Amino acid sequence: MDWERLSSQVLVRLVPEVVESCAGPLKKLPVSRIQIQAHLAGKPGGGVAKLPIVFRLRFEILLTVRFRLPAVEHYYGPILLAALRRLMFTAMPKRVCIVGAGPSGLVAAKSLLHDVPTGTFDVTIFDGQPRIGGLWPSHKDDTAGVVHPRMVANQSKHTVQFSDFAWPEDAPQFPRAYQIGQYLSRYLKTYCSGAKLNLGAHVEKAEPLSGSTDDGPIFGWRVEARTAQGEITEEIFDYLLVATGFFGKPALPSLVQGCQVPAVHSSQYRDLQSLLGKTDGSGGKILVVGGQMSGVEISGTIASHLSSAVYSPETSPIANPEKYSIHHITQKPSWVFPLHTSPKPTSSVPPFLPFDLGSYNLANRVHPLTNSQGHISEDAAKGLHAIYQKALGTDQSIFSPAVAIKGTNIENPPFIAASDTYMEFVRSGLISVSHGKFDAISGCEATVLPSNQKVDNIAAVVFATGFEASSSISFFPTSVQETLSLCPSDLNKTVALAFHGTYHPDVPNLGFVGFYRSPYWGVMEMQARFVTALWAGGGPALEEALSKDTSIQRTLSLRNDPRASQFPMGDYAWLMQEFATALGLERSPPSGKLPRLPPAGMEMDILTPSRYPSKSLTEFQHAEAAKSLQQTEATALAGLTAAKFVARAAFRSLLGEWKLERDLISKRPDHPSGHFSGTAKFLLREGTRDARESEFDNLGEDVDPVTEYLYIEEGDFKAFSGMSFRTTRRYVWRYHEKKDRMSVWFVKTGDQKKVDYLFHEIEFLLPKEGEEGDGRGWQAKAGHLCINDFYDVRYEFNFQAVNLRDWRLAYTVKGPKKDYTIEGIYSR
Repeated sequence: MDWERLSSQVLVRLVPEVVESCAGPLKKLPVSRIQIQAHLAGKPGGGVAKLPIVFRLRFEILLTVRFRLPAVEHYYGPILLAALRRLMFTAMPKRVCIVGAGPSGLVAAKSLLHDVPTGTFDVTIFDGQPRIGGLWPSHKDDTAGVVHPRMVANQSKHTVQFSDFAWPEDAPQFPRAYQIGQYLSRYLKTYCSGAKLNLGAHVEKAEPLSGSTDDGPIFGWRVEARTAQGEITEEIFDYLLVATGFFGKPALPSLVQGCQVPAVHSSQYRDLQSLLGKTDGSGGKILVVGGQMSGVEISGTIASHLSSAVYSPETSPIANPEKYSIHHITQKPSWVFPLHTSPKPTSSVPPFLPFDLGSYNLANRVHPLTNSQGHISEDAAKGLHAIYQKALGTDQSIFSPAVAIKGTNIENPPFIAASDTYMEFVRSGLISVSHGKFDAISGCEATVLPSNQKVDNIAAVVFATGFEASSSISFFPTSVQETLSLCPSDLNKTVALAFHGTYHPDVPNLGFVGFYRSPYWGVMEMQARFVTALWAGGGPALEEALSKDTSIQRTLSLRNDPRASQFPMGDYAWLMQEFATALGLERSPPSGKLPRLPPAGMEMDILTPSRYPSKSLTEFQHAEAAKSLQQTEATALAGLTAAKFVARAAFRSLLGEWKLERDLISKRPDHPSGHFSGTAKFLLREGTRDARESEFDNLGEDVDPVTEYLYIEEGDFKAFSGMSFRTTRRYVWRYHEKKDRMSVWFVKTGDQKKVDYLFHEIEFLLPKEGEEGDGRGWQAKAGHLCINDFYDVRYEFNFQAVNLRDWRLAYTVKGPKKDYTIEGIYSR
């Protein structure tokens, strides 16, 4: 903005009638351009009243003395003076620049626009992408971002949401990435229409305004952004809020440049064809480098794709998919949780819930809450390991010694990950695991330290090595980066910020939301509220919280702490409590009663963002918060009392190979009785539309086929008469999320990978009063009429916490020419 335009705008704000007469003389005003720009946007406390005294005096002198035009001196002069004095006591909106239009940027904008009186803040959002959402795409075909659009979230919709904006009733429990992006699009339309949105505008510089006056230092930020067309824009703001997230750019080892095989970061993996399509199809190992969450998740994803390529009825996207396997290098094993776990892991009929609902059951915590993250002592580590082992019912050695957590491992801080498939693929051998550090790769061979193990026949490498966040704030000058104690090499504690990652006292007009590893949406919302309250003047509770805060010192001390936790920022429930205390917010009570659960024997008390509503809600916001809370509690009640998710848990745990022993007893002499011994394999593949075409078509473009199993049974049948022969059979097993129902389907005789028609649907039965303690597992039933023969089907699924230990299947078949029973037991 040049001086001529700026001076005219100053006059426009005072008395529009005299712009034409006074614009020329005003050009001579002896005040710097930076001062004018900084203060026109409005300082804290309000408008022209906060302009430096030197500016105000010079402006009055200009109006009353230096304007020598008669009309101005005798008429316009008094009007201008009166208008100036009025504006001195009139607050003007404070301009806020938000960098980032992902969930943290949007919730920050919403808080600045709605949690304080209207007009307090004027909000502008910049994002270098052409869409909002940050990591989260809003369409299935949006594959250019960091997250695959069909990736399933590792937290349920009850955690991945904001307090006053509920998910649609028919949303899946664990939404896919593109569905989260669509949620954010709806959130933008509902709450952020008052913000100016600059998409495709990459912020390249953000400099604090320098200089001072008799009243103190200049206050503001000069922000420079570049559009997709290369145009550079510059604006002045009072406040700057960083909502760029921690996913700046992939953290790749330097040796990746020397790879002679395809090598990508885990965030760039999309499918087998893009990874292996240019190889010769001779097979080999897909090397996954990096442990913790992303390493486990991407290993499970690639294994699922390989399995589907082998067993799908469709043409494989790559040649010879059966010749590939996955080798996962991780420095230490992690506890791998499935997406549904049980709050009663020792029960013979364990109920199941989305695993975050049980994890955030406040009834199991001592109040007031203390932080369970940060520095983890040896005793604390042992306690956490014991909790995780009890929840999973195993030290994981049942899958492979390479993923077992025992011995000296339990003395170290635990790490967790989430995957429905990883452990069973490890058990099957499709994923093999090595412990150590990836050191080098030469040709098709990698070296792992400290064992110096050689991993050969590598076909491709996927680096699950995380992200470095420093590039997300590269627009700051060195002076600001130094103030924030920037450490690019520390991927978990890149900056040291006050009050749980929200601001720095030496840069009071700079705020942060969601700028830490694995941020929870509830915490992001609390951070946004905190920054808003801080910039709006705060209050006694906030001032007291600030006086006790040691976040910066704590972060710096953890940088060199070998016992730092996986999520050093702090645990979710504790952070929510800390922000609520600072903001003077009360946690709302549950809307209804939930069953009592071990170990505390108290009613379930689930933490979700909707438990911490803002103080001043509109009628719409009240309704959304109530709806969200009711959805969560209805989900919990259905899981605890109506056997919901048991079918989902059983279906997940079927993956892999089982030993099968089966007896067939016939009451008819023309039908042999005998014993079958063999194996049953549940082979994962992407869901197919065969025999349910109309259902798929009715779902339209939102259809997203889930996985299913190709069931292959092979073994030997030996009749009691002495006759024996080899036998095999195939089915397809499916799970329908909306019905929460497993089903078994016949395959076509001519193509035994394709579904023909439905055999039966499996209905889980609630245990009757007194049956829960009799030691029997979950009972289920089904039926099938095949012309004149009726199949009465009975199941029993025996869980060890979250995993099936064994299960039984029995048929009673009666018809004009059939009268027999089949009883089989499946075990690992």
